[in-house]
Amino acid sequence: MEDLSYPIGKYQGAGDVRQWIDEIATAPARLRAAVQGLSPEQLDTPYRPGGWTVRQVAHHVPDSHLNSYVRFRLALTEAEPIIKPYDQEQWAGLIDARTAPVEVSLSLLDALHERWTLLLRSLTPADWRRTFRHPELGLVTLEWNAGLYAWLWTASRRAHHFAAGPDGVGVKDKSKGKGKGQKSKMRRAAGGLSPKPT
Repeated sequence: MEDLSYPIGKYQGAGDVRQWIDEIATAPARLRAAVQGLSPEQLDTPYRPGGWTVRQVAHHVPDSHLNSYVRFRLALTEAEPIIKPYDQEQWAGLIDARTAPVEVSLSLLDALHERWTLLLRSLTPADWRRTFRHPELGLVTLEWNAGLYAWLWTASRRAHHFAAGPDGVGVKDKSKGKGKGQKSKMRRAAGGLSPKPT
């Protein structure tokens, strides 16, 4: 694998809005399933050398999706707002992201996506063409942004993260008595959600 920072590749920006909404709507349940049953040691295992732990990834997801949700609301209520990116590495390094129980973020993600998908399903074709300005990406349509977040989940499900590395890089199961299924679950929990952009 050439770049472990991007285990699922790069977003190309094509697809169907209705399908994207469905992907976003089911993301909380899929994340919950991916981390269910993981031990504290497994949650605190990095998904790649120098990477975040599974716990940090689980806490990052609502951070990222909260930012996206707010960007949608800004774009729907303002003319081409300039959004403020956040430093995801610094956020992931904060004490809550490193130590909080993952259930805190799973519950947050459940509530957030209930609101977000309600909003998404109400959008008109004109709404989807509304934009915000990202300091690094430039002008971003809401359609493109929704596709990005849906793609992260779709691509991560296809990739079966990190199982393919010839050197065995991935989330290792250090606890005794755990089989391949648990290792695969850990890879799914961490690998595909390595996020960009902020």
